[in-house]
Amino acid sequence: MSSKVDEVLKEALALPAEARAAVAGQLIESLDQQVDEDAEAAWSVEILRRLKELDTGVVKGIPWTEARRAILDSKDASQRR
Repeated sequence: MSSKVDEVLKEALALPAEARAAVAGQLIESLDQQVDEDAEAAWSVEILRRLKELDTGVVKGIPWTEARRAILDSKDASQRR
């Protein structure tokens, strides 16, 4: 990487977690040059469906720490195979 990239990365990593997440999100969005309108519409429908399931109690959410642990455990298990 160039020294400018290294400098920007160092500064970004020094930010609080919420600010780093915002920067990361904006960087990822900047890579999307074309928007697939059908995909956007499908995601909107899916998001609304999932929110309705949460609101009506059909599904129950779990805390992020628990979800993260399950994801990491699953990843570790798949790497051992």
